[in-house]
Amino acid sequence: MPGASATVSVPELADIAESIGRDAAALAHRRRTEGVEVTDRKSSLVDVVTAADREVEAMIRRRIAEVRPDDGFLGEETGTSVGSSGLTWVVDPIDGTVNYLYGSPSYGVSIAVVEGEPHPARWSALAGVVVAPATGDVHRAERGRGAWLNGRPLHVGAPASLAESLVATGFGYTAERRRDQVRVLAGLITEIRDIRRGGAASLDLCAVATGTVDAYYERGINPWDMAAGALVAAEAGATVESWESGDARGYVVAAPVIARALVDLVRGLEGAA
Repeated sequence: MPGASATVSVPELADIAESIGRDAAALAHRRRTEGVEVTDRKSSLVDVVTAADREVEAMIRRRIAEVRPDDGFLGEETGTSVGSSGLTWVVDPIDGTVNYLYGSPSYGVSIAVVEGEPHPARWSALAGVVVAPATGDVHRAERGRGAWLNGRPLHVGAPASLAESLVATGFGYTAERRRDQVRVLAGLITEIRDIRRGGAASLDLCAVATGTVDAYYERGINPWDMAAGALVAAEAGATVESWESGDARGYVVAAPVIARALVDLVRGLEGAA
C-alpha cells in the first residue's frame, strides 16, 4: 500500500497528539491531587500500576479512536490492537509511575504515532508529544520538521568531550537487570562529568533535546517509554542508536559530538557485564 501518512499530514498527527496529550496530562494531574491508588504490580513488587495509569490510557485510547478509527494502538496498560491504516499510536499514559506515586513532579504523558510494524527497530516515528503535567511543559516533534518546547525550537547541546558530559539513565525493576545496569554504571561514571537519574525515560529523552543533559542511555526501556521522547531528541539534532542486548534493547541518545564514544563505551561495558 502507499505510505499511510500520505492521507494525513505529520503536523495534523502532531496536533492530535498534542490536543489529547494536554487533556490526558490535566486528568493525570487532577487524579494525583486527589490521591493515588496502586491497583497492580508488573515485573516486580516495586513495579506498580495506579488506577490513574489505566484511566488516563483509556481516555487517550478512546480519543484517538474517535478521530483515527483505522489506526493501531500500542499502550503500556492495554497492549496492542492492530489497525488497517499502517499507523500505530504508541502511548505511555503516565511515564514515571513511581515518581507519580511519591508526589514527584517528574512524570510525563507520552504519545507518539509511528508508521510500519509497531516495534522500535522497524517503525518510523512520524510525530510525538511528551507533556509534563506538573509543569505544563509540552515537548513536540514532527518528523523532518523539528522539535519544540512550548513552541520554542529545540537544539541539542554540544559538550566539549565525553568526559565533560552530563548523562542520564534509568534502571529496570527486576533485581537481575538492576545488577547488570549497576555494573555498566560503575564503569561509566569515571568517564563522564556525572549521572542523572530522573525516573521518567520520556522526560530524560526530552532533556537531551533541551540540552539539560548531553545524553541518555538505558538497556531495557519499553517502546512506549521512548517512542515520543526519542523523536523529540532526534528532531532536536540528537543521534539515536539502539541494538539488541541479551533479552532487551540498548539505547543511546546523545549529542552527536559524543554519541560514538558513548555507544562504544556502553556496549563494551555491557559485554563485560
